[in-house]
Amino acid sequence: MTMLSWASVPLFLRALSVEHQLDPFSANGWRYAISALFWLPFLIVARGKGNLPNALLKAALIPTAFNILGQTTFALGPALLEPGFFSFVFRVQIIFVTLGAYLLFPTERSTLRSPRFWIGIALVVLGSSGLILFKPSTNVTVSSGVGIAVALTSGVLFAGYGLSVRKFVSSYSPIVSFGVICQFTAIGMLSVAGIMPSVDPALVPEGLPPLDFTKPLTSFGPWAWTLLICSAFIGIAISHVTYYASIRRLGVSLSMGIIQLQPIFTAVGSAIIFREQLSIAQWSAGIVGVCGAVLMLSAGKHKPREAPETQDEH
Repeated sequence: MTMLSWASVPLFLRALSVEHQLDPFSANGWRYAISALFWLPFLIVARGKGNLPNALLKAALIPTAFNILGQTTFALGPALLEPGFFSFVFRVQIIFVTLGAYLLFPTERSTLRSPRFWIGIALVVLGSSGLILFKPSTNVTVSSGVGIAVALTSGVLFAGYGLSVRKFVSSYSPIVSFGVICQFTAIGMLSVAGIMPSVDPALVPEGLPPLDFTKPLTSFGPWAWTLLICSAFIGIAISHVTYYASIRRLGVSLSMGIIQLQPIFTAVGSAIIFREQLSIAQWSAGIVGVCGAVLMLSAGKHKPREAPETQDEH
């Protein structure tokens, strides 16, 4: 479910940016505000039952910081790059996830002891490099170069997000832990959306729609609102909770690896909806990268995580 939900996110963001001219910073502010409102009643009930401890509020701060930074850069990507291309480059994050898991979690260290892991890394790097190198020269612009840098940066930040979720909040209920992080992230996203219009225009990437947080209120019709709400519900409210549940049960490396097929679904959807065309060489490079990610994960032979000893019922 997480894989399919996240496969849809770049498509939603591209549609909001290109078809409805909603800038990515405002899109994030609206999407997280909607998601936060959705989860707020659950948190109120959990607090009333004593299932929302103060310790979780503190533990959620580091994952929230990674999420705010990661979401800010991630939303820029589909506004600057076609969704399929962006998604393949973004998935280079598996390298950083696995290395971070090795350093932080002893149960996942078997991964780096296998030759398959290193072969997999080589394939991921080769595939990602091929996607960039085989991009037709007529499509290479300043904004596409910025978009590639954004995709790579976002991948690193979301690797930190997944690792910090496992490290700090995986002993709590996925619904309660993400509900808290969602509230905090919404504050951050709304702050970013409010600050960006006052930033020097020279610092804002070219190719973005005009920065206008009020646009949904002034010009969105029913279809645009449907896209915005669905992107919040499918791409944030539900997908992050299922991701947290997966991390809790399987570990961060295996959970992240399972969704490495996401770029293929995104690319197919983008070809149908936006008529995005990756060359045969780019498709081949992307598939090589995905195969490398799968090979890396097969090296770990992870066992399911043991159930947390505390905070099980929050």
